[in-house]
Amino acid sequence: MIVRLGVTALLLASLTAPPATAAPPADSTAAAGVTVTIDPSYQQPEFQGWGTSLVWMAEATGGYPDEIRERLVDMVFGPDGLNLNIARFNIGGGNAPTVRPYLRPGGAVPGFWKAPQAYGPQDKEWWNPDDPAHWDFDADPAQRWWVDRVKDRVTRWEAFSNSPPWFQTVSGYVSGGFDPNTDQIRADRADQFAEYLVRVTEHLEDAHGIAFDTIDPLNEPNTNYWRTTLGADGQPTGGRQEGAHAGPALQAQVVTALKNRLATASTEALVAAPDETNPGTFVTDWYGYPKPAQDAVSQLNVHTYGTGQRTAARDVAKAEQRPLWMSEVEGSWGNDYTSMNSGLGMAQRIIDDLRELEPSAWVLWQPIEDADNMVAEGNLQWGSIHVPFDCTATDTLRSCPIRTNTKFDTIRNFTHYIRPGDRMVKVSDTATATAVRADGRGATAVHANQTAQERAVTLDLSKFGRIARNARVTPVVTSTEGKLVKGTPVAVSGQKATLTVPAHSVTTFLIDGVSGTAVGHIRAGHTYRIEGVQSGRSLTPDGGGAAIRTSDPAAAGQLWMFRALGDGLSNRERYVISNAGTGQRLAVRAGAVVVEDGGGAADDGAQWMLSTTGDGTYTLINVAARRLADVPGQATADGTRVGLYQPTSGSNQRWAVRDETVLRTGALSAYTVPGLVPELPESVTAILAGGGRATLPVTWRMPPQRRWARPGTVTVRGTATDVLGRRVAARVAVVVDTFRATVPARARTYAGGEPVLPATVTGLGRHGRRADLPVTWNPAPAGAFDRVGVVTLTGTATVVDGTRLPAAVRVRVTEPVEGRAAISSVTATFTESGYSPAGLANGDTTDKAWSNWKPSARNPSDTITVRLAGVRDVTRVVTHFYRDNAAGGGLAESLRVGVPGPDGTCTGGADVPVGTAGPLAVSAPLAARTDTVCVALTAVPNGYLTVAEIEVLAKT
Repeated sequence: MIVRLGVTALLLASLTAPPATAAPPADSTAAAGVTVTIDPSYQQPEFQGWGTSLVWMAEATGGYPDEIRERLVDMVFGPDGLNLNIARFNIGGGNAPTVRPYLRPGGAVPGFWKAPQAYGPQDKEWWNPDDPAHWDFDADPAQRWWVDRVKDRVTRWEAFSNSPPWFQTVSGYVSGGFDPNTDQIRADRADQFAEYLVRVTEHLEDAHGIAFDTIDPLNEPNTNYWRTTLGADGQPTGGRQEGAHAGPALQAQVVTALKNRLATASTEALVAAPDETNPGTFVTDWYGYPKPAQDAVSQLNVHTYGTGQRTAARDVAKAEQRPLWMSEVEGSWGNDYTSMNSGLGMAQRIIDDLRELEPSAWVLWQPIEDADNMVAEGNLQWGSIHVPFDCTATDTLRSCPIRTNTKFDTIRNFTHYIRPGDRMVKVSDTATATAVRADGRGATAVHANQTAQERAVTLDLSKFGRIARNARVTPVVTSTEGKLVKGTPVAVSGQKATLTVPAHSVTTFLIDGVSGTAVGHIRAGHTYRIEGVQSGRSLTPDGGGAAIRTSDPAAAGQLWMFRALGDGLSNRERYVISNAGTGQRLAVRAGAVVVEDGGGAADDGAQWMLSTTGDGTYTLINVAARRLADVPGQATADGTRVGLYQPTSGSNQRWAVRDETVLRTGALSAYTVPGLVPELPESVTAILAGGGRATLPVTWRMPPQRRWARPGTVTVRGTATDVLGRRVAARVAVVVDTFRATVPARARTYAGGEPVLPATVTGLGRHGRRADLPVTWNPAPAGAFDRVGVVTLTGTATVVDGTRLPAAVRVRVTEPVEGRAAISSVTATFTESGYSPAGLANGDTTDKAWSNWKPSARNPSDTITVRLAGVRDVTRVVTHFYRDNAAGGGLAESLRVGVPGPDGTCTGGADVPVGTAGPLAVSAPLAARTDTVCVALTAVPNGYLTVAEIEVLAKT
């Protein structure tokens, strides 16, 4: 109780930050803003919670004086602390008795075996699991103390192994093989390794009154991390922790052996695997398993020390219909205790993992670290709670102090408010993660503002089915000014709430008074275009199969309909996808994508699951094939057949799903003069459900000719027909008048620029009506727009009956200012799978939009080419880098901006140094009148590049 009060007092003392506030009025100077649209119609699996591995922190601190270890327990699992509810128990391997200590503090996790004599690493044949004398179930008292202290707070348990005991390894050491690329787990001892894990699990359950849900026998197995080096005396000099390399084939043998042993065990734990270091290697591991090994795994585990291909891991889990855990991560985004860099880095990692990976649980490596050890590791700051790992039985909190960095606080922005049973939902913003609450009454959003400016955050709640009159949003802010500071609630108005959050802050928005869904993210009865992200071409039936074809608004066969087989909410909902033009359905038969007759019940081969990060693009996962709709070879040519492939996060597997259902026709106006029947347009603009526009042919029901005899306004009704033959009402308001003058038009430009002159002017009718008249402008004199002032140009407007009227346009010429030029497309010479150059123009200067990372043979340079919406007088280009880690990963050594030459080389500018300590925003001058600019990036030696945004500034 004293410890709990101490923690509470510490937290209350820090609650001094200014709360998030309602946004300022529109006529005041407002913060840079972002709109966050929350869509509860796409829901991730029920969230199981937040967790940690016990491992070294428990091993190091479990024997500490009560004053210290009880405080640590409260800070990790207590409601005022990190509030975790998942724990992973590390079943240690343990080195041979003759090996002197060499692992890092806390890293020597004891094994549960007992050797009858002082064996060495080479003595591997002695262990008999049926001999009780060969077991030591009193081992590891420190970690088991933590189990007893947290078991009433933990709702899910997982056992895992970093290495088998020394006698089940190839090298004879638990820190890895002498060659870290070769298998370290003895293949001839896979069954004994499984026996070891299961017997320890059963004992822990019986002795401590807990129940393990899963056992993961592996940890980052298919890596070159785990190596043992020996000194001249034959004793180890490195590595620092337990680890064991295992390629996919050996992994498969281990998980199968574990599954077989669990069939006769008293524990009800299931197999989890492969606990790989990053999603890309996870995918490699999984598809290296034969089917029996895949069938043995009930839960998929992955770490996010690498972030590429998160969506591929997500889609593997969906295809295999298994839960997915983000089972381990840590990192260093700074090296002090007060800067928000650490807290913001961790917060963005959590947000990215939740949005892209869609995990059922999110688990820390270990929140407690040794600060001195982190200095020895390069002044890193892993962990959010630091305490010495060499405290003694006589130490106190004064002599063995506990410190926290800002990760401790920003993690709590998530763990205190997104709880087990909640469901993460689709959100439009890459800096925000959102969940609907388990009881359906409200939602929680966590937003990270990485910028140095305050930010107005508008929460768009229009996609909820019900918004109560008293709906409100309460902010909880963590910044350098305070931690978890609850602010004043802001009322929801017009289905939105806007709050301004501080610079460099993480804010939890508690949204009360919302529930249900307004419409599905995929709507029954609507028609969709499915367009390849990489090719820009539409999915189209083709000779019994499907192909990508040039998008054609007039092609009915390029439109599709989705029929949900459930409530349409789950991210694992199944859909039948039917062609709107032919009625056929998309399916997989004999390993090929086909378009088949739509009659009869849809089996698994005709069922698809959809995945999205909320950006409007989806992957299509076939239920039977467990593979994704894929354009082979990343081809973009018209007519390329669509096939199937395992998830890669490639843009050739992502599809923009655009709702092209016609809602209505747009407003239309026309004019004529008395006595003249007007010529009405042959087409109208239709408003599509997805926000786009389409041109539809229209038939008008013309009134009698006498209606055109006198001045006035005549409404003509008609019928437009969409590509599927469905009728849509249309109408046009026709002004009838005699036009005798025009209203001077207006235009603007900057000194030395060229104005865009209007194509029409407003004609004034004798009876007070107005209409747009086409105009031809006389050429401007040379140098007319070189000076500041007003320049008047003349021209001639033409009325429908041939009458010609004088016209004028007044061009205001101002001093040029810089403005952001509109961008039509972005390409790159190379892009890491899972990223897209298009993200470099999304307006977000803090997201990781583009990367050229490769595991090896990295490109020394790459060029990004930006095409503008038109020719502009460009003044400079600002490149916003994304710092991928505390050491400056992703930042360039230098960059050069220019325009592409005839051979594609980026020419025209000087090299600008950047460096891994350099600024994140690098501005480079460029004086060019062009519609295309390029940025040539040179990486640091053996480095890589990550960029958030490219801004092109031009005169305006």
